[in-house]
Amino acid sequence: MIVGVTGGIASGKSTVARAFAALGVPWVDADDVAREVVEPGEPALAEIAARFGQRTLLEDGRLNRRALREIVFAEPSERLWLESVTHPRIRERIVAHLERLQAEGAPYVLLVSPLLFESGQSKMVDRCLVIDVPESLQLARTAARDDVDDAQARAIVAAQMPRAERLARADDVIDNSGDEEDLAAQVAELDRRYREMAALT
Repeated sequence: MIVGVTGGIASGKSTVARAFAALGVPWVDADDVAREVVEPGEPALAEIAARFGQRTLLEDGRLNRRALREIVFAEPSERLWLESVTHPRIRERIVAHLERLQAEGAPYVLLVSPLLFESGQSKMVDRCLVIDVPESLQLARTAARDDVDDAQARAIVAAQMPRAERLARADDVIDNSGDEEDLAAQVAELDRRYREMAALT
């Protein structure tokens, strides 16, 4: 069984994944895979540099994420082009990683992806778990974590699927606005349920 884990930026997806991992559940992080496909030497990085020029590359040849982020948030059509280049490659690698973990005998596996619904990756999973926090908390965490101002944080949140729509598409929801103890209790309960479901499949 594959559980897709998603949520808006700074909702705590990685924190939740680590809590599941502590209970013996492995995960594939779509963000990690997205970084893999734009490493130096990868075809996607060459295509990005060819389209946007040297400003999207750092001195060591790696992707300049900040420069690319500014380009695609300023121009939605460029974001669509970028997704057309990266998403098929990301999907292919995610499938390979998930298959490897399943073959190793995990009770179930997680696919952690901020774009689970937007990218169509929700079709790859059996259940969708949304990590939810109020937008005010999202904005504060984003500004602090990513060293962006309030306007940039708002633009990033606005570019994502609306919170209400994400919640409407969830099979399960974790409220991550509380403390660590509260989060651990919610994860433990879902882990129990998922193991029961996986045993029946």
